[in-house]
Amino acid sequence: MALTLAEKIIQNHIVKGSLDFTPGQPIERGKDIAIKIDQTLTQDATGTMAYLQFETIGVPRVKTEVSVSYVDHNTLQTDFKNHDDHRYLQSVAAKYGLYFSRPGNGVCHQVHIEHFGKPGKTLLGSDSHTPTGGGIGMIAIGAGGIDVAVAMGGGAFHLAMPKVFGVKLTGTLRKGIGAKDIILEVLRRESVKGGVGAVYEYFGEGVESLTVPQRATVTNMGAELGATCSVFPSDATTKKFLKSMGRENDWTELKADEGAVYDKVIEINLSELNAMAACPNSPDNVKTLKELSGTKVTQVAIGSCTNSSLDDLASVAAIVKGKHIAPGVEAGIAPGSRTTLLMADKAGILGTLIRAGFRILESACGPCIGMGFAPNSEGVSLRTFNRNFKGRSGTADAGIYLVSPETAAAAAITGVMTDPSTLDWEDASWTANGRISLLDGKDSRLSAEEILADAQDEGMLIAPLPLEKAKDVEIVRGPNIKPCPPCKECADNLKLPVLLKAASNVSTDDIMPAGTKVLPFRSNIPEISKFTYERLDANFYKKAEAINFSGCIVVGAENFGQGSSREHAALGPMYLGVRAIITKSFARIHKANLINYGIIPITFKNPDDYDKISEGDTVEISNIFKSLKDGSDFDVTVHSKAGDVKICGVNDLAERSRNILLAGGLASYTRAGGQ
Repeated sequence: MALTLAEKIIQNHIVKGSLDFTPGQPIERGKDIAIKIDQTLTQDATGTMAYLQFETIGVPRVKTEVSVSYVDHNTLQTDFKNHDDHRYLQSVAAKYGLYFSRPGNGVCHQVHIEHFGKPGKTLLGSDSHTPTGGGIGMIAIGAGGIDVAVAMGGGAFHLAMPKVFGVKLTGTLRKGIGAKDIILEVLRRESVKGGVGAVYEYFGEGVESLTVPQRATVTNMGAELGATCSVFPSDATTKKFLKSMGRENDWTELKADEGAVYDKVIEINLSELNAMAACPNSPDNVKTLKELSGTKVTQVAIGSCTNSSLDDLASVAAIVKGKHIAPGVEAGIAPGSRTTLLMADKAGILGTLIRAGFRILESACGPCIGMGFAPNSEGVSLRTFNRNFKGRSGTADAGIYLVSPETAAAAAITGVMTDPSTLDWEDASWTANGRISLLDGKDSRLSAEEILADAQDEGMLIAPLPLEKAKDVEIVRGPNIKPCPPCKECADNLKLPVLLKAASNVSTDDIMPAGTKVLPFRSNIPEISKFTYERLDANFYKKAEAINFSGCIVVGAENFGQGSSREHAALGPMYLGVRAIITKSFARIHKANLINYGIIPITFKNPDDYDKISEGDTVEISNIFKSLKDGSDFDVTVHSKAGDVKICGVNDLAERSRNILLAGGLASYTRAGGQ
């Protein structure tokens, strides 16, 4: 039977003995599967805790084909904490056989696709935007740090077999319309929860016109759909990209079988797309630039793992060439990698941007996670990033719009939101669609070989030490680095107060914020836990402290825990005594992280029961052991001033997940021999 590309790659990685299935036949959707992981990545905001957990596994060397530790998040060094983490990460990489990407080398997802990504491989990363690798034909999935630690130790990654949604692309993008507009259109149609439990697979004649960086933009921001991952075929365009990176031998042609059946198909004619923006404060709050035209802009920020490739920088340079940033607008641009920065310099792009008035920011995540370049109060900031949750930028009352580099550039020079397709910016040095042809030599002032000659700065990427030398490496630990606290043991009955009731689309930024104040404590759970749920209830920590962290329940609505893969959004609540969370629905990664840290995720069988619980009520969950052993639903009683109410809590957990909860979290489960 014909299979989709996603199904083919997944089936090639099913761990033997973990699942009975017929090769070449579709696997039942929702079935628990275990897949072999070829590559892993971590970044410094999640990596320190991941490697602290990896050290407890007790293996002398990572067992993956490639594992990379990147430093790209906590690069703002206002005191010793972040630099201490960097030193720890480098020493761990040297001891256990990982590549180490030094601070300043670039954003993990872009560097990985340039140096390590291979079509047909699996990649697991402790960052929700790991699906960027799908742009090169990988099944690339974001997960919590402890899941990545297990994979580095040779363990399988478990997930429910996802649905596969096909996105058929036809036509070609018009001048001024970017790859960002493709994924914004998908988000407009599907919403931030539309992709939960699914892979988005792109196919059709329109795919051929998209470069690998453009494809990576789409797969990167597919994370905002709640999707497991997104994937493009590996074709001649992929081969050209890999050749440009000196890795032609890593190319393999991959595509769906003729006649492959998708769980649903979305059709997008690229020729008919318009410039769009995700308006505050959600990536699916999408409008066209025509609707927003004329809105005054005070800041433009170009970069992040979504839009900081050479393609993106070239498009911006084409639009702003010979012009200057408008008065009243602050503009910054962060090349996604050191390689990109060097190529942009060689091609003359960097000079064009500097002459136009752009501030050149470090090749790092930076303002995307609230690490500097915050907008003014009540400002309007157009950003080429992937998330615009309230407060994420560092300025709570700013209006954050997610746009393409073309749209950002148009606003930078006009001072207002402007449809870039309406501007006259064609130049003989640039291709018809605004991108300089750096990688094939056409119409460019330099050949591809000349552009790339000085761009591969391998000194910023430190290769693993041989095992005999690695044994002598001493792990460096600063005073802010604390061991991961243990999970509480599973209890058969819980009778606890509800300390928080939240609305829909609570993000991991709401649960555990990023930014300059919080991120330095990522390796110190007792300290970072003080910020838990801060944006939802500034007094949550004090409330938990008042009951001596003895235990509590949290209630939520739809899509609880959307956004980042940060397991700290589970670690913080666990440390403060959260034992169960009851919601209408969960985001995939957050639900998995809760299970890994012994917090029971329960969903309302009747969504209207959400209205029957209030903050301050007591919730009793009975016979938990039975539910976790046989998969039966949870028996939940709400004790309130109005009386007692029985509600049904859905137990939709796979057997392995239930066993992890019974064991008191993934670490205990793994130490006990669980697979």
